[in-house]
Amino acid sequence: MAEPGARRRRRPQGALETRVLGALHKAGAPVTAGWVREHLAADLAYTTVMTVLARLLAKHAVTRRREGRSFVWLPAADEAGLAARKMHKVLDGEQDRRAVLASFITALPEGDERLLRELLDQGAGED
Repeated sequence: MAEPGARRRRRPQGALETRVLGALHKAGAPVTAGWVREHLAADLAYTTVMTVLARLLAKHAVTRRREGRSFVWLPAADEAGLAARKMHKVLDGEQDRRAVLASFITALPEGDERLLRELLDQGAGED
């Protein structure tokens, strides 16, 4: 039991969403919220897991479908796709997209910059 006046540590913002997405990816197939709860290494209430899944659904990070009387959940994209979605969200929140992209590119390590150029060149050839 916690000492009187002791404050409970809060998780970093988004940490629980990240863990839930990790569990869904690990599952490799659609799973119930109960399955997610059982496979997280934390003592979480079922309602907490459902709240996180609902938030992820609103962010289009997961999908669900009815199976029997409940829903099964799965990630909307692979891990690379989810990371790209986060990058888009950050970029969409900025007013000067050009400045943000320029700053991002100039801060890339040389190997990543080369890879980005290759990917952009490949994309240009697909038109």
